[in-house]
Amino acid sequence: MRYVYMILIILFTAVVLIFTIQNSAPVTLSFLSAKATLSVSLLVILVYLLGMLTGGSALMLVRSLFRGARKKAQSTGNAKPA
Repeated sequence: MRYVYMILIILFTAVVLIFTIQNSAPVTLSFLSAKATLSVSLLVILVYLLGMLTGGSALMLVRSLFRGARKKAQSTGNAKPA
């Protein structure tokens, strides 16, 4: 199984490198009054990282809400048996 993970990591790295090489053209990003010029590949990687951060935060929030609701239901005796 270790070799399968190694092959997947090597393939993913190769795809990222090919994407970076092919998409090195600069683009200008503007948000409100701020402007930044970056390569397309860097922009995609930054958007991906921001998506991971917000997705992980939203998942943690939903888990904590469910956990809190379950504890509240158990303390009042309304919990369904597992």
